[in-house]
Amino acid sequence: MILLLAGFSAVVATSCLEDYLDKAPESGLNEDEVFSKYDNFKQYFYGVYDGRKYYSGNWRDYNIKTAFPLYFSFWDQKYSWEGMTDAADQGRYMEGHTFKSGQVSAFVNKFTYDGNRRPILESMFRSIRKCNMTLEKIDMLQDATEEDKNDLIAQAHFVRAFCHFELMRIWGPMPYIRKVLGPEDQWDIPRLSKYETLKQVALDMDTAAIFFEKAGRMRRDPGPGQIGHLNDPEQARPNGVAAKAYKARALLYAASPLNNDKGQSAWEEAAKANWEAIKIAEQYGYALLSAADYKKNYVGTLYTNEQLWAWNAGNLSWNSGNLAGICCGIIGNSVSSWSGVCPSQNFVDKFETKWGDPLNTEADRQAAADAGHYNEQDPYKDRDPRFYIDILYNQAKVPGFGTAQIWYEVKDGVISYGELLDPKYLGRSYTGYMMRKIWGEASNKNRTSVRYTDPLMRLAELYLNYAEAANEAYGPNSPAPGASMSAVDAINLVRNRIGMVNIQPQFIANKEVFRERIKNERNVELAYEGHYYHDIRRWKDAPKAYAGPITGVQIEKVPKSTEYPTGFKYTRYELEALRQSAWKEAMYYLPFNQEDNFKMKNFVPNEVW
Repeated sequence: MILLLAGFSAVVATSCLEDYLDKAPESGLNEDEVFSKYDNFKQYFYGVYDGRKYYSGNWRDYNIKTAFPLYFSFWDQKYSWEGMTDAADQGRYMEGHTFKSGQVSAFVNKFTYDGNRRPILESMFRSIRKCNMTLEKIDMLQDATEEDKNDLIAQAHFVRAFCHFELMRIWGPMPYIRKVLGPEDQWDIPRLSKYETLKQVALDMDTAAIFFEKAGRMRRDPGPGQIGHLNDPEQARPNGVAAKAYKARALLYAASPLNNDKGQSAWEEAAKANWEAIKIAEQYGYALLSAADYKKNYVGTLYTNEQLWAWNAGNLSWNSGNLAGICCGIIGNSVSSWSGVCPSQNFVDKFETKWGDPLNTEADRQAAADAGHYNEQDPYKDRDPRFYIDILYNQAKVPGFGTAQIWYEVKDGVISYGELLDPKYLGRSYTGYMMRKIWGEASNKNRTSVRYTDPLMRLAELYLNYAEAANEAYGPNSPAPGASMSAVDAINLVRNRIGMVNIQPQFIANKEVFRERIKNERNVELAYEGHYYHDIRRWKDAPKAYAGPITGVQIEKVPKSTEYPTGFKYTRYELEALRQSAWKEAMYYLPFNQEDNFKMKNFVPNEVW
């Protein structure tokens, strides 16, 4: 499996104990001692979550965390998945900018093998091998209960599927590796189709759910209102509800335009799977958080009852280097090193007015203005409540800063700047915005430590997944067979919980019109959680998104007047050329390293770009 790339072929020839027990639980263990004793076996398998490898003089993470969106943004290159799209600029000019301009071949190794960065490729294949080894050796286990054995089997199927899914959406279709490959086995294996790769992910997740149920691990913790709720020692591990949810996500991807070679039936299957996952999640007590608690899905709380599976990153202080790719330099008081996710005006326009008026295009904004619902010179008034949670905008209230000063002023020919636009910081905002959603409000002026959690799968996504699939299969207003909710109902449920009105009636007349509002709703609800990069690719919307231009807003402080009621003049503008994006068809997937490409014959490599 690591064998898909010839650069990994040497790994297969080594002893499974030495190479895959990252740190043996005790010295001198033989295979029988590792796989017959539950504590040793579990420590071996849990390398998929916490395993490390000695790389360049240090122990580095080589586990599934490398594919978690929040963990990905922690790396020293200081960019996020959104920063590689039109959804955001990354402030300080770095690799994220060259990436979205169509240049990646010079640093693709940072995504593959480089332990100092994010070796997602190697980490996923190492974890797949651990899963297969676990499944092959499980009958050697002697001192575990039947429930604990089933739990290990379930986790192995889940993680194997998770790894194949992440490989698929980053590098494209893959062989599906179900056994431990040895030095005599063929490693240069042909790819499956995109659709079939995702179907295999779904099947593995279904098997995981069966064994989680046998193990009594459909949840890891007791349900709401019970002692120990959201506080199980194994809370970080996946569970049966998450397995059903990931199955449903995989089938949604399989039905999407980039991957679908089965037509309407694929959408029907995705709708059915997502509805099943919703009902199972509800059966086991999961629920959407209230509007008041919404942000707990990301910061301030260990886990929430909306998260079907999540990764807690621990407490991060205001000046933690892990935040340097999320927060602008001014927030961390770092002149040269921090970057920051700075939402583009393009993405800010996805947040509707509180009356549900779209603002995506100039025509949309004019229609909203004609209705008295929008003013380009008072643009942040009366917006979707998620706008105020997700976006740090000029004059927003910010702990320590009072209000956000993101403006410039010209007096007597001299330009001065508000403190959050200080030009001495390389990592300042060039769009007029900063990302607030997954930031815990700690800063140089609010020197606290905040708990960060990455919601890898939350219930709101299932409703969005169901809405998308049901709309394509049955239209906006007809529930999927056996379901009690239409696509419109599901979207409105997600909107209503945060305080948004229902979708306006003119957008639910047919699936083509409603499709665009579903996409917009998904962009807003899942903003900056790592979905957008992959969504615009599976929808085949990336060419348009990358065509640009990426825009921001320039905010000039001026005297208050009828024309400028807030005392600021807002002017949309195109970011400079080096911050713009460009599309190549090869950009649907990352390439492999050139040296690997030359060694593969049956496994057709991706185009280098």
